[in-house]
Amino acid sequence: MTSTQRLIGFLTLASAGMILSAWGFEYLGYAPCKMCYWQRYPHMAAVVIGFVALILKMRFIAWLGAMAMLTTGGIGVFHSGVERKLWEGPTSCTSSSISGLSGEELMDQIMNAPLVRCDDIPWQMLGLTMANLNAIGSLVLAALWIWAATRKA
Repeated sequence: MTSTQRLIGFLTLASAGMILSAWGFEYLGYAPCKMCYWQRYPHMAAVVIGFVALILKMRFIAWLGAMAMLTTGGIGVFHSGVERKLWEGPTSCTSSSISGLSGEELMDQIMNAPLVRCDDIPWQMLGLTMANLNAIGSLVLAALWIWAATRKA
């Protein structure tokens, strides 16, 4: 196994670890919001991409891994901004204003509210939320995928 294949194997395991970590938080009672799920899908794709790259021994497939990590990293940055109230998130996943609503409109908004809102921070460590950690980790992994795609075997 070449050093590039070992790197791709590591990156594949890193994305699998990110998914397992997310499931671990779920097990501990931290239900994911809609954007949390969106951040998982590219990691799942990266695991498949990594296996394909290892089986076919085609280094250029690593570019797809980089694109997956840039995608989840971008979603993580967006989600981080929504959590910090820097910008609005999707209306299906964040709180909205109740001013000017009739009683019926307010009741409709309450009944259709998401179970877990994207603009809440359910957990953080040293000021970093799960979305922050995903964004940082995914962008680092993207750089490593790019390195795997461009380095000599």
